[in-house]
Amino acid sequence: MPPLLGAVTSEPLGLTLPVWVTAAARAALQVLRGDAFTANQPLQLQRPPEVELAPPALTLVPVQAAACLADGWVLATAQCDPGPGVLDLTRGLAVWVQARWFEAGPAGAPEPVEHAESDQGWLVLEAGEGVGVLAASGEPCLSGYARQLLEANLRPLVPEGRRLVLRIVIPAGRRLAERTSNAAFGVVEGLALIGTQAEVQRSAAPEQLDAALAQLRARAAAPGFAGDLVVVIGENGLDLAPRLGLPVGLLLKAGNWLGPLLVAAAEAGVQRLLLFGYQGKLIKLAGGIFHTHHHLADGRAEVLTALAALEGLAGPALAALYGAPTVEQALAELASGHAPLAERLRARIAAAIEQRSADYLARYGQTSTTVGAVLFDRSRRVCARGPLGVGLLAAFASDAT
Repeated sequence: MPPLLGAVTSEPLGLTLPVWVTAAARAALQVLRGDAFTANQPLQLQRPPEVELAPPALTLVPVQAAACLADGWVLATAQCDPGPGVLDLTRGLAVWVQARWFEAGPAGAPEPVEHAESDQGWLVLEAGEGVGVLAASGEPCLSGYARQLLEANLRPLVPEGRRLVLRIVIPAGRRLAERTSNAAFGVVEGLALIGTQAEVQRSAAPEQLDAALAQLRARAAAPGFAGDLVVVIGENGLDLAPRLGLPVGLLLKAGNWLGPLLVAAAEAGVQRLLLFGYQGKLIKLAGGIFHTHHHLADGRAEVLTALAALEGLAGPALAALYGAPTVEQALAELASGHAPLAERLRARIAAAIEQRSADYLARYGQTSTTVGAVLFDRSRRVCARGPLGVGLLAAFASDAT
């Protein structure tokens, strides 16, 4: 095994699901290679720099066990720990990773599974029980960061000319996914590996706002800052935005403290700000709710029906909209019978988000920042653009090319 390079740190508590999966995968690969099992796996968790002036820092991430199984498989297990004081459903979650070498030919090939994909030839990745897959394609749902973790920490250990098969299993994943919004983004059958960083963020906690404000100040102070910013809501937004051409350098993940973040952005010199997020979350801003955690305020049904009434919806149809369990379902059912009206309603929601955001900033004396809104739906498809969001999305995507 290659020698460890760079600084090594312990105390890995508070890490996202992709990190624990990578730790178990590395432990399985270690035993598959014939090396001794190591209970603390040294992982490179940060994105590699453009030019490596020093060896990458490594973090020791604990795994529980690794052992050989039949037919050339090795199984390793890890247990997630999102850190103290964090209400996260991954706490204590068991993660299993099976590994084996890919052998060509029907006699030696791994058993086919329903959900698999090939990654650059050296890795065959399979979604086992409890791992979320994209409903549209059946492929495992991984963020770009999750793929980078696997690449950085596993590929150096795969001998030249060999291919590695990884089968990820989250025994409780299917059950826990019912408590998430995965289905709202077209992810089915389990938990998605969509973390975009190593550390768990607490979206409702004041520390999360502090972290976002610190990133904002660093962006505004950086050379070449042009006054542009894209505020993305949640992990799905952060993962989807680059696929639409939005520059990664403009993206700032927000938690639930949107109001203070908007004001701070204006004070920091942001001139053009694009809000990019799921329609069922951002709709709260259309009602003037700028702290979006559901424990503090909801009002989505009320905002939706008020805006629908302004579009002319009335009677039983309006009552059905109000009674729908989610914004997503309400709009989908409306579209099934009144498609043009549903499209106008989405556009009105986006426009109301922009207007309410401008009003919010004006209350704090900030009137020089343009705020646009772009919304996506459960299929990770852009479903609405505000009047200002149309231009900002096009401008930012154009600047990236």
